[in-house]
Amino acid sequence: MVEDRKLAVLRAIVEDYVSTEEPVGSKSLVERHRLGVSPATVRNDMAALEEEGFITQPHTSAGRVPTDKGYRLFVDRLTTVKPMSAAERRAISTFLDGAIDLDDVVQRSVRLLAQLTRQVAVVQYPTLSRSTVRHVELVALAPARLLIVLILSSGRVEQRLAELTAPLPEEDLSDLRAWVGRAMIGEPIATAAEQVAALADTVPAQARPFVEPVSSALVDAVSDHRSDERVAVGGAANLARFGDSFDGAIRPMLEVLEEHVVLLKLLGEASTGGAVTVRIGHEGPLEELSSTSVVTTGYGPGQDALATLGIVGPTRMDYPGTMAAVRAVARYVSRILDEG
Repeated sequence: MVEDRKLAVLRAIVEDYVSTEEPVGSKSLVERHRLGVSPATVRNDMAALEEEGFITQPHTSAGRVPTDKGYRLFVDRLTTVKPMSAAERRAISTFLDGAIDLDDVVQRSVRLLAQLTRQVAVVQYPTLSRSTVRHVELVALAPARLLIVLILSSGRVEQRLAELTAPLPEEDLSDLRAWVGRAMIGEPIATAAEQVAALADTVPAQARPFVEPVSSALVDAVSDHRSDERVAVGGAANLARFGDSFDGAIRPMLEVLEEHVVLLKLLGEASTGGAVTVRIGHEGPLEELSSTSVVTTGYGPGQDALATLGIVGPTRMDYPGTMAAVRAVARYVSRILDEG
């Protein structure tokens, strides 16, 4: 009973501190929350929480604020993540459904996440090495020139030109499409590259002059890892809301936003199964960002997490609302990629 009550007091302190940005006193807790106990009991509970390291007193005679340990307990004991309202879900769906290609999906996602959470949003581009081949199309632009279109499960589209040494008859083009399709469609990138590279050894001798330039172009397309360390960042202007903690939390964050490799380290590995990861303060991988929290989840078609998206912000954040927004945007982006 006592532990439940102390948890209720801690929850009230976190909620009030996040909404008011002021240290929280026992008097205001009793006035704002129906805790069902006297102010003296609340003071005793606060003293116990402070002794256990869940809250701290920033100034003499001030109220209390949560510590990293307090935020961690608050997040771990969340019984449910606050669901998005019907209006918010409609807005997410409408905004993302208008995307025309993968770049547009990523850019729209990062803007939307920044708007929903009022934090800095970071979206990693889908990692090529985790993708599978969804479709390959060969289009004759001229008798001896082919346009190759490769579509991956990540939504990425690669186009290459293949110059042939002789004109390709239409019936041979149909055979070539079938061979390439069998070698690549549904396969992970690495396997698809190996199989299409070996294709010339498995087709009739007269077809090899046509197969080799096509295989070479496709291997080049699936070996292009430029997007594997790309991230989109949005909402840096939201940091202006936290001017009071500029040197401790904001300046280091602004510096990190310039370094995409560091941002990828901050996002961590893509989690599968829709799990939302919350790293608070000192739990993160970067000491200079010990005053910030990171909320992330993986996204991708089906159950495949191809990349990570999330937000970075000061530890004083609306964790339930932020977790809900991160999860919702990831689900919508995953659905778009799943539908191709």
